[in-house]
Amino acid sequence: MSADEPITFPQVFPDSTSNVFLKGPSGRLEAMTDLPSEVPAQPAVAIICHPHPQHGGTMRNKVVTILERSLRELGLRTVRFNFRGTGESEGEYDEGVGERDDLRAVIEWVRETCPDHELWLAGFSFGSAISAQTAMEAQPRQLISVAPPVERFDFNGIHIPGCHWLVVMGDEDEVVSPQAVFDWVDQADPQPELVVMKKAGHFFHRRLMDLRGLLKNSLRDHLPNLNAGGDS
Repeated sequence: MSADEPITFPQVFPDSTSNVFLKGPSGRLEAMTDLPSEVPAQPAVAIICHPHPQHGGTMRNKVVTILERSLRELGLRTVRFNFRGTGESEGEYDEGVGERDDLRAVIEWVRETCPDHELWLAGFSFGSAISAQTAMEAQPRQLISVAPPVERFDFNGIHIPGCHWLVVMGDEDEVVSPQAVFDWVDQADPQPELVVMKKAGHFFHRRLMDLRGLLKNSLRDHLPNLNAGGDS
């Protein structure tokens, strides 16, 4: 996009797969939106947060993409976006503080454009920390944390009553300690639902389709419309 080209921020949720810019606290936020596929639409929108931007994380990360695909195949509208300073999003990395503000801005846009829809929050690695920390105030109906870095970010003070919280962890994760995650889940109150994928590393190499099935099977019973279909 040319620096002289005016930026327009969508006032409605796009009616087709779209690359858009949303208004963020440090300038524009690059985002991608999509609509449900193959099954009856659910009255819910999922926002998906990407891994650490200083380690190559973007909204096009493969785990983020499979999260988005799984949720869309369950009937949800989806939004993924680049945190400040990533891709075409403006601003600079802010140690997770400004990134929570970025997510707040996206949540506000979703609630303005889809006021009758449930809010779901999901994240992978760094993105799971940002989404979980923000969920305390956002009060989503569903929280999904894939490989949460519990030793690097504070998860101990997070309490989200009334929200189903799914935690997915590979037992051979080489970046986030599986045992640290298991210990944290055991001590958490309320306790998230933990699903462990055997022989899976941090990036789920060669296991992404298995992750897709796991996510769909784990979340299907928590959809707003429990009569929704969809294969795994």
